Amino acid sequence: MEKRDAKLIEELVETDRELKGYVDDHVEFEKKLVGYNEKPYLTPEEEIERKRIQKLKLAGKDKIEEILSKYR
Repeated sequence: MEKRDAKLIEELVETDRELKGYVDDHVEFEKKLVGYNEKPYLTPEEEIERKRIQKLKLAGKDKIEEILSKYR
């Protein structure tokens, strides 16, 4: 995300509840992924969950971009 997008998000999360939800989810997914990425080895179940979270994070980022495009 570009610097101007980060600033726009900061301004809009206070008024746009949908955007706030996606941003909050994005942060949570990132925290979970960091936890998985710090492990030296993942079980097959953990690997599946990590991939699922990556897909959810990417879908959320796409939604954030879609919302931001309305305000640009």
